[in-house]
Amino acid sequence: MNRNNFIYAAIITGSIDLIKDLPEGFRSERRNEGKLEEKRSTLKEQLIIKLGAVSNRLEEQLTNASLEKLNVLTRNIFDITSEEDVLRIIH
Repeated sequence: MNRNNFIYAAIITGSIDLIKDLPEGFRSERRNEGKLEEKRSTLKEQLIIKLGAVSNRLEEQLTNASLEKLNVLTRNIFDITSEEDVLRIIH
């Protein structure tokens, strides 16, 4: 059973307390997803500070970018002067 199905089953059966006892593989997957979302959020905040605003298109691209691309963007954050720079890096 995959993680999402496990969570849905817990919700449907009223066994929400089982979610806190997810098997280790599920917990680490959730941790990794949390770290990725945190990185995306931090980068978005940095880009807003650097560029003044972030378009919906750029926000969508950040949401869909892989961890590897986000890491490259993080390393190059000081060289960015426009949204086009960001898009070039994450594509």
